[in-house]
Amino acid sequence: MGERKQKWIYENEELVEQVIQLVKRVRPFFFNQGMSAHIREKGVADFVTEVDMRVQEIIKGELERIAPGVQFMGEEKDNGEIDFSGDFWILDPVDGTTNLIHDYRQSAVSLALCEAGQVTLGIVYQPYTEELFLAKKGMGAWLNGTPIHVSSAKKLEESLVSVGTSPYRKELAKENFKNFYQIFMRCEDIRRGGSAAIDLAWVACGRTDAYVERNLKPWDYAAGMLLVEEAGGRVTGFHGEAVGVRAPSDIVGGNGTIGQLLAEEILR
Repeated sequence: MGERKQKWIYENEELVEQVIQLVKRVRPFFFNQGMSAHIREKGVADFVTEVDMRVQEIIKGELERIAPGVQFMGEEKDNGEIDFSGDFWILDPVDGTTNLIHDYRQSAVSLALCEAGQVTLGIVYQPYTEELFLAKKGMGAWLNGTPIHVSSAKKLEESLVSVGTSPYRKELAKENFKNFYQIFMRCEDIRRGGSAAIDLAWVACGRTDAYVERNLKPWDYAAGMLLVEEAGGRVTGFHGEAVGVRAPSDIVGGNGTIGQLLAEEILR
């Protein structure tokens, strides 16, 4: 992994456990319908609720106490000051805000840690099912403490593929749905969950075989990307290229075979 002067934060088991408990602590906010009804529109089909703001405020404050000096990137803030060569958290306080507004119960907290340019820790917490997905760089991935692994599907015809519609970029709809049609005609079936973090977590634990979506932000996929990779899969761009956390990316997450087939035969 390379040398660095300070210790790797994600290897501190006590700190990681504190972070896990912190993420679980915000669960009640997802059931507060009064807070989720306080909505502000940021853009086309792009909303923020009082839940998003409060969850980010709590987690950010506690992370500053638990790990002083680590930078913070969050969906609901200006991140222009981030030094990408340093260490920083990446938080989506509510991944699936539209789902939250409609009480669809398919939303999650997505928290990742990036150290020296590498995502080293990923947590995706689904408060409605109380499923906590955890990944540590080079150590594996778990669901509620049980090791998880991607599926063994080898052919598109035997795969279940999750898709994201990029609702904030509706001008992409014609191209997106052309791709979805081709995917649907090649695979067993497709799914649309509305939370990139959960979709990637489900690839990691083998519930689905791949997930595709354009124009995702780092807080949408950073934690889920590590989950997939540590569970034996692979996350790339639509052309098979490596994905970072400095800018929005088109994402293909798969079990190592299905994602590659999608990138090579449909998405390019």
